[in-house]
Amino acid sequence: MERKSNRRAKESEENHSSSEGSEQDRDYKTSLITLNVGGYLYITQKQTLTKYPDSFLEGVINGKIMCPFDADGHFFIDRDGLLFRHVLNFLRNGELLLPEGFRENQLLAHEADFFQLKVLSDAVKSRWEKEQLASRETTFLEITDSHDRSQGLRIFCNAPEFIAKIKSRIVLVSKSRLDGFPEEFSVSSNIIQFKYFIKSENGTRLVLKEDNTFVCTLETLKFEAIMMALKCGFRLLTSLDCSKGSIVHSDALHFIK
Repeated sequence: MERKSNRRAKESEENHSSSEGSEQDRDYKTSLITLNVGGYLYITQKQTLTKYPDSFLEGVINGKIMCPFDADGHFFIDRDGLLFRHVLNFLRNGELLLPEGFRENQLLAHEADFFQLKVLSDAVKSRWEKEQLASRETTFLEITDSHDRSQGLRIFCNAPEFIAKIKSRIVLVSKSRLDGFPEEFSVSSNIIQFKYFIKSENGTRLVLKEDNTFVCTLETLKFEAIMMALKCGFRLLTSLDCSKGSIVHSDALHFIK
């Protein structure tokens, strides 16, 4: 009798455990929501979408806002499906994290307003304002001879990434061409300083073109800077010293977009 009682108790316990497991599986499945946003499917948890009370998504999930369904029974929201990735990441992380070079601030701000996420909208607008302010600030790069600072070039531009591009190109090529002579030049945040400025002797030549065939003097360096700027969509605003009669003979170049 005692063995039968123990067996029944064990079976009852297993059935109860199985029942609890099934209920947990059902609860987990019902907590997953699939959204069709502009033709893009996103699967996330109910608690993520309802994180901000009175938002559009919270209203849809909790039945406060009527939302159509697609052919597969998923909520359909007629918005930008690609940009919704950033909206969903904001709900998951609680902060605005965008990829480097993101340029669709205005569109994302509109999406944030539609989804009634004021925190996200404020974050996007703040980021946008900072980028606009930074774009108006002029960044410069100075390339000089450590023995004669009058021999050199200053490049001004309102786009820090362009200055960084020219700088990295010059540094990269300088290292490859001056290999074994690290003392020939030094680099700081805004200055590349050559021990003896770009000369025509072997070992101190600077190559800028991508095919590594262009020997660069001070004048050709200026010309290359102009060509790189025009290729990137900048225009030469002014040459700060054209007294020598030619842009490539001037002491500074100023680009703007």
